[in-house]
Amino acid sequence: MRGSLRGTYPERALADSSIASGSITQRSIAQQRSRDRQAASEEKRRLIIDAAVRVFARDGYHTSRVGDIAEEAGIAHGLLYHYFPSKEAVLATLFRENWGELLERFAKVEQSDEPADEQLRGIAKILLRTWRNDPDLVRVMVREVARSSHLQEQVDELRMGFATIQRVIERGQAEGVFRADLDPRLASWIFYGGLEEILTGWVLGQLPDGDEEVARAERTIIDVVCGGLSARDVAAG
Repeated sequence: MRGSLRGTYPERALADSSIASGSITQRSIAQQRSRDRQAASEEKRRLIIDAAVRVFARDGYHTSRVGDIAEEAGIAHGLLYHYFPSKEAVLATLFRENWGELLERFAKVEQSDEPADEQLRGIAKILLRTWRNDPDLVRVMVREVARSSHLQEQVDELRMGFATIQRVIERGQAEGVFRADLDPRLASWIFYGGLEEILTGWVLGQLPDGDEEVARAERTIIDVVCGGLSARDVAAG
């Protein structure tokens, strides 16, 4: 009897182990399938946003239709509504995600060990070089977001960008790099406003936009803004 029982336990243990192993395998397969579905869904959503950028840049937001975006993306009209309830939602998402990426890059510049004037230079490069990297996106951001009623819905996101620039200027003032008598909030708006107007000039075809011109714009905005902010110029005067 004892020998019989001893022979039974290993078999039960083996069976229990096989069941547990099978459960883990099934769970792993289910988790992988879920990840694959999420990845496919995200890829489709990204496809729609990229198509919307091209359509809005080419035809303008107000004259574009949801069907135009679906056709550009190569998907069924009805499928687009599975991801976005309206054309307005596509534009809002487009702005929020791309502005969010810029904010992350601004934050990395702010957290660097560079002096404040070099940090402003870094932020200027990030904004101006978006034109060379993705001109259609800049066209949409300038024409359809920055100068439309949709901007009112994105005020909090925009405020974060200005706040980063303001903190850089305030740190420069505290370190004696920038003039302490200037209002850092106003200075941040002037700095960003100058960059936006350069981008607008490129979007409207009023400014040359080759690689050399983009580099010149970076130097000019920094020379003008940082020159006016510089504490050294005041001391020299």
